[in-house]
Amino acid sequence: MRNTTHNSIITLNTDNSILSIAKRAIETESDAIKNLIPQLDHHFEEAVNCILASKGRVVISGVGKSALIASKIVATLNSTGTPAIFMHAADAIHGDLGTVLKDDVVICISKSGNTEEIKMLIPLIKRGNNKLIGITGNKDSILAQRADFVLKAHVEKEACPNNLAPTTSTTAQLVMGDALAICLLELRGFSSDDFAKYHPGGALGKKLYLRVSDIVSNNLIPKVNSDSKVKEVIVEISEKMLGVTAVIENNKVVGVVTDGDIRRMLNKHENIGGLTAKDIMTANPKVVDPDVLAVKALEIMQDLGISQLLVMDDQAYLGIIHLHNLIKEGIL
Repeated sequence: MRNTTHNSIITLNTDNSILSIAKRAIETESDAIKNLIPQLDHHFEEAVNCILASKGRVVISGVGKSALIASKIVATLNSTGTPAIFMHAADAIHGDLGTVLKDDVVICISKSGNTEEIKMLIPLIKRGNNKLIGITGNKDSILAQRADFVLKAHVEKEACPNNLAPTTSTTAQLVMGDALAICLLELRGFSSDDFAKYHPGGALGKKLYLRVSDIVSNNLIPKVNSDSKVKEVIVEISEKMLGVTAVIENNKVVGVVTDGDIRRMLNKHENIGGLTAKDIMTANPKVVDPDVLAVKALEIMQDLGISQLLVMDDQAYLGIIHLHNLIKEGIL
C-alpha cells in the first residue's frame, strides 16, 4: 500500500504543470522588477544623497515579510560600506525606539504603507527630526504621505494565485533595496579592497586578499640537486606530496621534475639507473611572485594547463603552490 502511495506522489510531482506554475511565478516577478524602473524618480536620487550626507546609520524597519526584507537590505548595506541596523517596527513602539540616534536615517518598508505598527512609528520618527524614507507599493498610504522620500515599489499582483501571499511585492522591495545599496557603493567609490575588509572570511574574501605567500609558507619545499639520482627524485616528490620538485644547480633553480616527467621517463627508458634529475627535468619552469593574489595564480595555472607553480622572490626559491592548495582554500 505504501509503495502505491509513493508511486502516485512521484507521478504527481513529475507532472509538466508543475513547471508551468514555476515559470509563471518567475515571469510574474520578473515583470514586476522591470516595472520598477519607470517608478524611479527624484525621490530616489534625494534619498541616496540624504544617506550619503548623513553622519549616522541607516535604520531599516518593517513588520512581517517586509521585516525579513529589511534585515537582508541591512546586511547588504553593511557589507558594502553603509552602516545599517535593523529595527522591528513592532518592537520599536514597545521600547526599541532608542535604537534610532540623532543623525540616523530611517527607512520603513511596507507594501500597504498603512499597517498599524508603521502608522504608530511614523510620528515618533518625525518627532525625532530623523529623515524618513518609505519603500511602499501604495502611493496614497500614510507612509507615502508622511515620508520625506518615497521609493515606489508598486506591483500589479503577487505571484500567489490568490494574490495574497507576499511574493512579488517582497521581491520588489528587495530589488529596490539592492538598487539603493549599489548606488551608495558606487558613489562612495567602494573598491574590491574595501570589500575584502568587510568579507575577510570565506572563499569570497580569500579571493580578494589571500596571496601566494600566505599559502606557500604552509607547504614543504621540495628540491633536489641536478645530479640527484632518479630514485632520490621520486622519494623527494613522494615525501613532499606536491607532485613536483625543483631542481637546483649552483644554488639556482634550473628546472622541475613533475609526476608527469617521471611517467614519461618510465615510458622512454628501459634502464633508469644512470639517469639524474637534470636528464628528466623540464627546464624554464613556470613561476609566480609571492605577492601575487592566489586567485591570479589560479588563472595562470588554468591558462597554462598546469597544476603547480614555483614561487620565486627574484632568484630565491620559496617553494611550490599547488592547485590542491587553492581548492582547499576555496579559491576554486
